[in-house]
Amino acid sequence: MTVDTLNPTASAKAASPKGPPALDRLLRPRSVAIVGASDKPGALGASVLSNLVRNGFAGDIHLINPKRAEIGGRSCLPSIDALPEGVDAAVLAIPRVAVLDTIKALAARKVGAAIIFSAGFAEGGEEGLAEQHEIGRIAAETGMVVEGPNCLGMTNFIDRVPLTFVETNIRPLGDRQGIGIVSQSGAMACVLGTTLAARDLGLSFSVSTGNEAASGVEDYVDYLLDDTATQVIAMIVEQFRKPARFLAAARRARDLGKTIVLLHPGKSSAARESAATHTGAMAGDYQLMRVKVERAGVIFAETLEELGDIAEIALRCPTVPAGGTAVLGESGAFKALTLDLAEALDLDLPAVDDASAPALRAALPDFVGVSNPLDLTAQGLVEPDLYYRTLAALFGDDRFGSIVTGIIQTDPVTVGIKLPPILRAVGDLKPSKPVIFAGLDEGAEIGASYLAQLRAQGIPYFPSTERALRALKRLNDRARRDFSEGDMEPLAAPGLPGAGGVIPEYRAKEMLAPLGLAFPSGAFCTSVEQAVEAADRIGYPVVIKAQSAELSHKSDAGGVILNLLDAETLCAAWDRLHANVKAYDASIALDGVLVERMGTSGVELIIGAKNDPDWGPVILAGFGGVTAEILQDVRLFTPDLSLEAITGELFKLRQSPLLTGWRGSPSLDVEAAARVIATLGRLLLTEPRIKEIDLNPVIIRPAGEGVVALDALMLVE
Repeated sequence: MTVDTLNPTASAKAASPKGPPALDRLLRPRSVAIVGASDKPGALGASVLSNLVRNGFAGDIHLINPKRAEIGGRSCLPSIDALPEGVDAAVLAIPRVAVLDTIKALAARKVGAAIIFSAGFAEGGEEGLAEQHEIGRIAAETGMVVEGPNCLGMTNFIDRVPLTFVETNIRPLGDRQGIGIVSQSGAMACVLGTTLAARDLGLSFSVSTGNEAASGVEDYVDYLLDDTATQVIAMIVEQFRKPARFLAAARRARDLGKTIVLLHPGKSSAARESAATHTGAMAGDYQLMRVKVERAGVIFAETLEELGDIAEIALRCPTVPAGGTAVLGESGAFKALTLDLAEALDLDLPAVDDASAPALRAALPDFVGVSNPLDLTAQGLVEPDLYYRTLAALFGDDRFGSIVTGIIQTDPVTVGIKLPPILRAVGDLKPSKPVIFAGLDEGAEIGASYLAQLRAQGIPYFPSTERALRALKRLNDRARRDFSEGDMEPLAAPGLPGAGGVIPEYRAKEMLAPLGLAFPSGAFCTSVEQAVEAADRIGYPVVIKAQSAELSHKSDAGGVILNLLDAETLCAAWDRLHANVKAYDASIALDGVLVERMGTSGVELIIGAKNDPDWGPVILAGFGGVTAEILQDVRLFTPDLSLEAITGELFKLRQSPLLTGWRGSPSLDVEAAARVIATLGRLLLTEPRIKEIDLNPVIIRPAGEGVVALDALMLVE
């Protein structure tokens, strides 16, 4: 399924800003009309009818086909005009050319919702895009909920309502908690639903939103958050059309104790162009979206398989503590492989030994060493109770927030020896921490009965330990996140101009210095005489820098000359600087020249901020200088983080050892860098007209001595 690639926000703008008012009429309909009903095998209308009948839909079904009097013993209506008023939902199994007129006719009959299967709208060219906008307008004016176009429909597993042309056999959710699927791709929604159902995971709803002419993923997430049967929401989204609404929904999910897991294709797409700042170029769309969405509490999956794995653990083990993981294994080689994988994933495996884990030591034979991962050897085949005793000890150890049993299954006899004591340990001891069963030998015959017993006790089963550990890492990261907020007091920029555009360095520094940001001593000059006087006052050596809103990157034009030692070299450099800029672009008129005392060398950072039109403010910080865009060793920060959280993120940079004293150099003032990041965050929240701020390089000094920004640039709307 494709989404609106020509104008991704136009459809959302056409719909009601608060979303569809009556999603119940679509998702829990009591009456359904099939426009384009058929009995031809494979026809979309025939498939929808077959699904409804086979799954026992109890409401009224109205068939519309002007060429048929009846289908399967059910009478057909000749047109939409013959429908009774107020039908809840209509399924449009018709060609695109007839869709717009059909939507108008349905609105006239006060139909509550419509599902449009047809493709060829926004993804098909200007004509299709215009029709899609018109569908959105009609929906907004009439209150009709429209799903699609270019979608596969929806399935309500609670009430047995499959409004889709995909052959569907519903297994009712019953009194279980379920997973709700919300996907822009109909095909991927089907694939995910099949995967989850095969694992005996309950589904509540599955909705494919397609092009989102008048309802989008945000609407359905809001609905599922209010649904008591939905505990986990699994999403496949290529683009959020209403980011603010989704972030609000994600925060609400966090408050409700529900889990949202997101697969977001497209992270390799190019970042938006930015002519002004390094920050704008480096804070790409995907990275910016991800930091915002994770901050709101969403868990990201990297693959479709991982999406299913995370959703399974989140549903079967509703609470995944933030503590470390214990891995119970039966092989020395597996132990080594697990240590390698845990290091690659940065998964916490707390170390234990005889002295620190007496209960575990007492449970094990003398020849089995206490460690994590634990290698039980093959002793469990001889002494099956060993699994029970070992798990009991691990359950009681507060250092472990979850336990993964990496078991060699081999054959039914082996499974019959090992599984009963594991099941008995969980059943008898009822641990408060999740237990995940992960086999080492995929394809081994474990038996349906044992799978059912594991799942009945809330134990997810994985045929691969690697998959289990990857999914567990994602959930642990979410559980460990600190969602507390930092200082959110408003912070205004003095002298912010009324007109938009690039604000050159000298003016940017004038606005930012009163906010506590440190810059070298300097003066803005419009003549060489002023420059010499300023240099005498500041003290040599000095640097001179060309100043113009038209010259965002001064070094590229030869507009920066360093290490001027006296008045004579300063005067010569003044003439050379102007000649350089003229040779670079004769149309650039300089405001003047900034004269500053030369800064001391040191570790260079880049710190910048961007106010994204969709997602709002984000701050970027990392190792900077002229190679910043090449190395890309940066982190993104939301503006509400505490100083402690910002500092923790800075230490995740690849070159972070430079901050703590590399090869005898002093530890650096990371807290001062964190204060700059927090300041920029508060500023952008207060001044939404500021689009970008770029501080590069920022010299970070030894601990207690602060930071100094050598360059500054701003972009204002």
